[in-house]
Amino acid sequence: MKSAAKPPVVSCPICGAAVAWTVENRWRPFCSERCKLIDLGQWATEKYRVPVVEQDPEDESDVPPTQ
Repeated sequence: MKSAAKPPVVSCPICGAAVAWTVENRWRPFCSERCKLIDLGQWATEKYRVPVVEQDPEDESDVPPTQ
């Protein structure tokens, strides 16, 4: 009989608690619904942002020609 491999363990991005990465863990990568909602609130209040590279609209050298 083969032993089941241990699931990977990650740290909760909010509180740092160890979280098993399994199907049964409905909040992964978070440890709880509380940490998931805290993270969602961070995005909603724009404390997290995806970086954007501003581009001059006059500079079309990087834009491939349309056909």
